[in-house]
Amino acid sequence: MICSSEAVREGEDGVRFSVTRVTGQEPAFVVRFQGRVHAYINRCAHVPVELDWLPGKFFDDSRLYVICATHGALYEPETGYCVSGPCRGARLVPLRVEERGGGIYLVE
Repeated sequence: MICSSEAVREGEDGVRFSVTRVTGQEPAFVVRFQGRVHAYINRCAHVPVELDWLPGKFFDDSRLYVICATHGALYEPETGYCVSGPCRGARLVPLRVEERGGGIYLVE
């Protein structure tokens, strides 16, 4: 389990976690947007830096986009698609998650 469902609230802070990939451990995060949870590798599509400016701070001021604190790139929370910034048209690396029984789980 990544975290409890109640730990990820609509448009609020996300929850950071790690995933094991072929390249080793990578930082990841999960946020809730329009009632659904979405998870991504915590890495900007422009330059490989983590997105959050403080742990779990992934949304811009409008709470409509995930923002890269370093470059200001804006990503759609539901798709990871970059709509503004230096990596416009690129995407965050998605992770499959599901919510069940009061928890959020990584689907491998």
